[in-house]
Amino acid sequence: MNNLLNCHKGCKIKVTKIHAGSTLKQRLISFGVMKGVELEVLEHAPRKKTIEIKVGKMRIALRAEEAAFIEVQEI
Repeated sequence: MNNLLNCHKGCKIKVTKIHAGSTLKQRLISFGVMKGVELEVLEHAPRKKTIEIKVGKMRIALRAEEAAFIEVQEI
């Protein structure tokens, strides 16, 4: 499984599955992160343990623990 956390800066990817619990899954869906959606990795902040992604025109910062639940494939 390749998850969002393993993607490098500038990587364009497609969400294949979200393995999170219902609360986190609903939060991600409200941001537009769902199966079939294309994302772009903008920044990694390893010391803060966050990853910034672009979904459509919106930028979102996720914690490393949250990003690990998002299964992706590179486009």
